[in-house]
Amino acid sequence: MEFQNRLYELRKKAGLSQEGLADLLGVTRQAVQKWEAGSSRPDMDNLAALARYFNVTLDYLVTGREPEPYAQEVPTTIINHNYYPRWHYEYKSQRTLFGLPLVHIRLGDRGFGVAKGIFAVGNVAVGLFALGGISLGLFSLGGVSLGLLLALGGMSVGGIAIGACAVGLAALGGGAIGLLSVGGGSFGAYAVGDGAVGTQIAIGGSASAPLAIGSQAASGALTFGPGADPAAVTAAIRQAAAAAPVWLQDLLISLALGV
Repeated sequence: MEFQNRLYELRKKAGLSQEGLADLLGVTRQAVQKWEAGSSRPDMDNLAALARYFNVTLDYLVTGREPEPYAQEVPTTIINHNYYPRWHYEYKSQRTLFGLPLVHIRLGDRGFGVAKGIFAVGNVAVGLFALGGISLGLFSLGGVSLGLLLALGGMSVGGIAIGACAVGLAALGGGAIGLLSVGGGSFGAYAVGDGAVGTQIAIGGSASAPLAIGSQAASGALTFGPGADPAAVTAAIRQAAAAAPVWLQDLLISLALGV
């Protein structure tokens, strides 16, 4: 068996694509393709890296034979290294839409291997529906999430953003910034939270805005506290949010009357 055949067999056994192996070594996919085609061979540094990754000797990788054992028995020194094999998995569907695979799953890469597909799952994911440590999509879920319509994650930015820290037209989170923001600490045109700061209306424990409705403290041009007349609160919200949709006015009234 020639070198290129051994490399192909080792790669397949490890479940790696040519692109995945190239990313691990820091070379191009074309370089790996040439190695496996037999039109070129890796240099010594890449041979050593391949032997380490596939847990084989250089002798076996290059010649297909293991080195002969020494005839004389020598004392054995055991050195324990806590090296763990790098797990990698990749799946890319053959069917595509808009030039992207319908499904692309890419997990376990060193660095920032990116999954790109209509539905993408990976350490870094980009797609119509994206799920990953870092995700970008129309609908996005991840540790750090950017979604044009919906983003859900530890830190999220999107049309509708939900997360520990959320920024969006509508934001819900521990810390929220948006046109409508709801959170422990919130800032927006319409802000609702324990600590709420609004450019038009603020509702919460401590509220600050031109129209402020607070259960503990309220500061603004017009303020309401506990026990305020519901009719007066409703009329004030309708006037302050006159440019907002009726459903949003109704939501703010419901939240304010519950303070």
